[in-house]
Amino acid sequence: MTHDADNPERKVLDRDFKYYIFDWDNNILHMPTQIHLERRRADGTWEPLSVSTSAFAVLRSDRENYRPPNGDWEQSFADFRDLENRPESAFLADTRRALDAVLAGEDETGPSFRQFQKALIEGRLFAIVTARGHKSSTLRRGVEMFIERMLTEEERATMVRNLRGYMEDFGEAHDLLSDQEVVARYLDLNHYHAVTSPEFRSRMGQKAPVGEQTEEAKQFAIRDFVGHVIRIIRKAGMDRPVSVGFSDDDSGNTRAVEKYIHQELAREFPGVKFVVYDTSDPEVEQGRKIIVTGQLELPLH
Repeated sequence: MTHDADNPERKVLDRDFKYYIFDWDNNILHMPTQIHLERRRADGTWEPLSVSTSAFAVLRSDRENYRPPNGDWEQSFADFRDLENRPESAFLADTRRALDAVLAGEDETGPSFRQFQKALIEGRLFAIVTARGHKSSTLRRGVEMFIERMLTEEERATMVRNLRGYMEDFGEAHDLLSDQEVVARYLDLNHYHAVTSPEFRSRMGQKAPVGEQTEEAKQFAIRDFVGHVIRIIRKAGMDRPVSVGFSDDDSGNTRAVEKYIHQELAREFPGVKFVVYDTSDPEVEQGRKIIVTGQLELPLH
């Protein structure tokens, strides 16, 4: 197949190489999932308390007044796991509820919702990196749900045209593939990292307690994804500038990632431009932008 000179969607390699790493909760969607804690009362006794992920991002460092039930973080994050006794993963059920709220106009989208939507339509490679503990396959099904419900038929058709354009330019046959197979191949290339899952911890070679060291785990996931896209580009024999944008609603994570990029990733991948978006402040539309290296403009809109 040859490119149509009048169809810019097929000239995908004329575009810059931008890739994205997204946190999920309160960054793409406002998820209803809650974390179960105990809070110290004024008299020194403890009471049950369930909080949102955004509230936990603020409270998690206050170990004097907040703790997991029975000292067990697994109990705190039970709704962030794929438990065998549930007919459906809590992540998928809560993603459906969050999407329902957006479609009904009952809730606003997360600050990176539109950029994630745009990345899908353009066929950009991405990673989902979340502090949740689900299997990668569960996160992928959540992305599939997002595509089915949040992209119009026209947008899905545009996504497929873009994906076929990338496959052709990267030397991969696609003429005999159905649209569903093209999308499946694309989703196979993306990464889905729930950094407190046993699956991810095993890959990382780490057995840190649940709820601990999520910044370090996210850094590992980011490096894994950056290395992944660089290998794809090199295998195709391309020498193009690459940019990676990372967005997260936890300012502790964004600070740790910014430091990690400065100290390690920028040295390991000197040709990559990194931008970090701190989306923790709801008053700052699309998040606070931090250009870590280079002069890259990577707008989240």
